[in-house]
Amino acid sequence: MTTLPVELIAPLFNPASFAQAGLIDGILQEVRARYPLARAEVPGFDAHWIVSRHADVLEVSKKNDLFHNADRSATLITRDGQKLVEQFTGGAANLFRSLVQLDPPEHGPYRQVTTKAFSPQNIAHLRDHIATVVAERVAGLRELGEEFDFAHELAMPYPLGVVLDLVGVPRADHPQMLRLTQWLFSWADPDLRRPGTDPLDPTHQTRTWKIVFDEFNDYYSLLMADRRANPRDDLATLIANAEVDGMPMEHNAAISYYAILSTAGHDTTSHTTATAMSLLAGNPGLLAQLKENPGLIAAFVEEAIRWTSPVKQFIRHATADCTLAGQQITQGDRLYLSYPSANRDETVFGSPFEFRLDRQPNRHVGFGHGGHVCLGQHLARLEMKLLWEALIPEIHSVELAGEVQLIHSEFVSGPKSVPIRLRYRH
Repeated sequence: MTTLPVELIAPLFNPASFAQAGLIDGILQEVRARYPLARAEVPGFDAHWIVSRHADVLEVSKKNDLFHNADRSATLITRDGQKLVEQFTGGAANLFRSLVQLDPPEHGPYRQVTTKAFSPQNIAHLRDHIATVVAERVAGLRELGEEFDFAHELAMPYPLGVVLDLVGVPRADHPQMLRLTQWLFSWADPDLRRPGTDPLDPTHQTRTWKIVFDEFNDYYSLLMADRRANPRDDLATLIANAEVDGMPMEHNAAISYYAILSTAGHDTTSHTTATAMSLLAGNPGLLAQLKENPGLIAAFVEEAIRWTSPVKQFIRHATADCTLAGQQITQGDRLYLSYPSANRDETVFGSPFEFRLDRQPNRHVGFGHGGHVCLGQHLARLEMKLLWEALIPEIHSVELAGEVQLIHSEFVSGPKSVPIRLRYRH
């Protein structure tokens, strides 16, 4: 059994490391080359197998009966944090019971509740609505002048608004949902974390999760009651009145369903959109290519997803002894699936550290893989494609007007600030 050097792998367990451009990529490149499947024993954490190669991430992701999400925390957490979760829940390993924290056979029926709503056919029916939202957003950018923060002004509010409109959350409440998303996913970031949070205290992550869950519970319990009494054509109504195995959906699972839609439903798209603009602003040739050939925008979106890899990790738990990539995995072992690493795997992606529009096929795992593949992937792709199809023809030139700032987060992260100087085509 190979153990990773602590000094090499420890930054992967530190939220602040992900705010340093290039640091994590460099670490994971070395891991893939020298320790493609090895154990990390970082103080304060249980031991984890670091699954760094594309093929191994796919293998684990396909075997949902063998590698579970719900038996232990589905995301990286300290030992002290895990103990606190179990205190809060009365012994359960996860505070939330969303699709991410469910395993077979429970996972399938819960996923089926919204599978049809997020199917390619149903998402295609949203094209006109999303195109209208895009037109409003692009028109609003012109009112800001030439210099503004693209992350703040468009990348964050645009996908947030699209998803929460579908859920049925009133627009006056959208800022509250953005705040809760940032507290949850960016709990250690100096600008986005909940006031009073200490990122050096390993229990503060769990305490933040509990505060966020309780706020979601307060908000969505009222919304569920309203949608049961007054059904509408929205996802809030669908979830409020859903049955799983002939019974109403369990309350905490319903709240968690709303929570994942209100957080993961927009945050990853926001990070990818902000990253894509930073790439355009730093590479005039890329913008010129897309202006000359708008047919490349779909490839631009796919490569931006690979490049950003906004979800950094999920944790799986082995339910039985098995072999993975020649290594003996023991029942109870934890596996850290690294999506940024899989998306830079040199054996799958030629020149993986180059942003290329000709990457065909682009077999990235930016949306995960297998039974837990992102339910909202078709919506995310459509949102980004329609945005760039509308915005790119309007841009004469764009450049960075300051430093891109990345979020301190070991789970879901991307740019929190992309200051640009944008000149429009007249």
